[in-house]
Amino acid sequence: MIFDQQALFSDAQAITATAASTNILDLGAPGTPKHAAAAITQDFGRGRHVPIRVQVTESFTNLTSLEIAVQVDDNASFSSAKTVATSSVALAALVAGYALPTEYVPRGVDERYMRLYYTVTGTAPNAGKITAGLVFGSEGWAA
Repeated sequence: MIFDQQALFSDAQAITATAASTNILDLGAPGTPKHAAAAITQDFGRGRHVPIRVQVTESFTNLTSLEIAVQVDDNASFSSAKTVATSSVALAALVAGYALPTEYVPRGVDERYMRLYYTVTGTAPNAGKITAGLVFGSEGWAA
């Protein structure tokens, strides 16, 4: 798998409380093609699969579980964020090297901006880091 610096949500981001990913992705403004009557609707989760990788780079402590949500919004401040997918992982699995089962950008990514949102359940961790982003291929991937 190859991470692209421009497509990273988190680069060894320390998760010590509930928080959004350090970076957001601007998927581009949907527009109206020349001579079209209406704007194009987009959904990056439909059609060809876009691999996404969420990997623990430092083992977590203390928390009960961590929920990772994929969120989209039409504005970069995420004032009206819409969650399109979530995964919850127990502390026992949150060890360095663990990759979450989310393999592709889910359907419903139909707005301009996308981010991850990490929700801590239980005691706030004093250790634990995540690297996440869109990747070129993934383990076990074949053309």
